Amino acid sequence: MEIQSNFSLKNYNTFGIEAKAKQFVAVHSVDELKSILKQYKNEKKFILGGGSNMLLTKDIEALVIHIDLKGKKIIKEDDDFVWVESQAGETWHDFVLYTIDNNFGGLENMSLIPGNVGTTPVQNIGAYGTEIKDTFVSCEAMNTETQEIKTFTNAECNFGYRESIFKNEVKDQYIITSVIYKLTKRNHKINTSYGDITAELAKNNVTTPTLKDVSNAVIAIRQSKLPDPKELGNSGSFFKNPILLKSDFEKIHQKFPEMKYYEVSETEVKVPAGWLIEQAGFKGKRFGDAGVHKNQALVLVNYGNATGQEILAVSKDVQKTVFEKFGIHIEAEVNVI
Repeated sequence: MEIQSNFSLKNYNTFGIEAKAKQFVAVHSVDELKSILKQYKNEKKFILGGGSNMLLTKDIEALVIHIDLKGKKIIKEDDDFVWVESQAGETWHDFVLYTIDNNFGGLENMSLIPGNVGTTPVQNIGAYGTEIKDTFVSCEAMNTETQEIKTFTNAECNFGYRESIFKNEVKDQYIITSVIYKLTKRNHKINTSYGDITAELAKNNVTTPTLKDVSNAVIAIRQSKLPDPKELGNSGSFFKNPILLKSDFEKIHQKFPEMKYYEVSETEVKVPAGWLIEQAGFKGKRFGDAGVHKNQALVLVNYGNATGQEILAVSKDVQKTVFEKFGIHIEAEVNVI
């Protein structure tokens, strides 16, 4: 382990923001993580995964610990299911492709989501009708104070929409080191309920889709809408889709009958934040090197040399304008640092 000072984080965040870490170290095993946490027990620390769900607005005046734990294995299996464990530093999309190559079902709708495996339970990431909580069994996490490993079950994670215990009750107290998913080996529950997937499959004349077909459809859709962070800095969806009480939504819907929505329960509906932002006139708008993507209004982008503060200013302008127009507050999904 090499600890480096005044370390550039430009290549460690998908927005490509230039920010410096006071100190930086990459850990490749649970033992290395334990050692660093003990050694720097009384110093400020910042845990960094894939850097895909954060906006750096300043330098990090702390020891940045990059979780680079690699490896995956089958824990157990029966005729119908397989339990697969992945270390936290594995790239999420690579792990999804590994499951599909082995005909393990459950993660295919979440293909091409940026980031690492270890951060998937934190956000309860999801796409096209599936969320991590649907396949998540448990994760192991290290207590930053005691260095003890604790197992969190699905129920203990308190999963909600882009929410978990790791964003709330135990925030900054644990570092996820590995995750176990329960996936299907046969009788896969193929989910093509979203119109985009249905249309993409039809375009390719696929009538009986396999896991690979669904994954390929999702990849094609995402590539058509979302910029590749290696080519244009971004963190995927910057905002959450707001969930409103039906009683509140109905009043707004009377004023804006063209507003799109999805029922999430008997009492709540979800409104696409991308639609709200587009209607507010921000799609494709550029403010210097910061802006809103031309194909997907949910995505804020760095055209080259934008600072985190400039992108944050755009996000606040978007939130303010959407609220003034529709009376709906949209929250950032990205962690602003």
